[in-house]
Amino acid sequence: MYHKRDFVEIRAYIKEVSSMARRNKPRKRRVFLKFLIIVFSFFAILAAVMVAMLFLTVGPPDIPLLPDFTQTQTNGADESDPTVSILRAPERFGNEDRKELFFTVLILGLTEGQNANTIMVASFDGVSGEANLVSIPRDSLVNTDRWLRKINGAYPFGLLEGRGVIGGVERMQREVMSVIGFVPDFYIVIDYTAFERIIDAVGGVEIEALFHMRYDDPCQNLHINIPPGVHHMDGRMALHFARYRQSNWGYQDITDYQRIENQQTVVNAVLGSLFRPGNILRIPEFIDIFTEYVHTDLATGSLLWFAMQFQEVRGSGALATYTLPTDGTSGPPMWYEILYAPGIVELVNRTINPYRIDIELWDIDIIWQ
Repeated sequence: MYHKRDFVEIRAYIKEVSSMARRNKPRKRRVFLKFLIIVFSFFAILAAVMVAMLFLTVGPPDIPLLPDFTQTQTNGADESDPTVSILRAPERFGNEDRKELFFTVLILGLTEGQNANTIMVASFDGVSGEANLVSIPRDSLVNTDRWLRKINGAYPFGLLEGRGVIGGVERMQREVMSVIGFVPDFYIVIDYTAFERIIDAVGGVEIEALFHMRYDDPCQNLHINIPPGVHHMDGRMALHFARYRQSNWGYQDITDYQRIENQQTVVNAVLGSLFRPGNILRIPEFIDIFTEYVHTDLATGSLLWFAMQFQEVRGSGALATYTLPTDGTSGPPMWYEILYAPGIVELVNRTINPYRIDIELWDIDIIWQ
């Protein structure tokens, strides 16, 4: 049998336990907050150490040396196969003719079908701090043995030759050389996924649309709808801005050259966002994206070196953009862009030629009127 005194003692005990729990609750909160601070500090220090280790590897890349006449990259292929032999510059050029701290990079932006929708050659002069970006129209007519002789088909044709990305890059290098007279030192191959991820990682870009861009293609699952005005674009919207060419809604169409200008605008905007101070600690994330989605022969330390160099000259508007000059089109059915050789030679020597010797008309191999 329980007595009334027993219930009084039980209630007193429960009250005491509850009081102790209330007194201990703030202490538990303080312990938890301390734990969070320790964990956050650990990861902050870890991120700082990773960034510091990355910066220890920072430095300019080694420029590929010119062989006597050709550079052969076999990668398991038959050395007697002429398709693996790459002439990187005119035969009269030598390593001693290189400009000091002058680098060139071939940049390819791929569509889902692996066509090179964007073809650019970038140069950076480490002495003057000048950077140039020259776009090659994707429909440029090139002197090649392919049935469809638009330069944007060089990369997928190289893939089909059986050596994957390396084959695609080498085929594109050869056809780019036929247009500008030399093979750029390095390459970066980027697809739509990487494009979106990089822009999202830098926090988006601010770009102005001059008119309503609207286009729908259910077959590609492509739906573009960008009203006129200034927009803070995420990766998907910026990709749509760069891809827009024509409308099926009665809106304004643009030429391929205007689309190239839009692509150059996006590149400039990404570079401006990338070098914001707040993005410095996100360098490991950018490197992860590059590792997973981007093919390049540039080492991480070299990419960081370019980023740091470009950040120093960014304020002066040192990045200049150009497009190779053309002289009309072939018309239907192929609509090739006919490149203008004299204008190309002048532009190349003024902007991206890494040699002290000028490229001459006979150094390029294009079909022009």
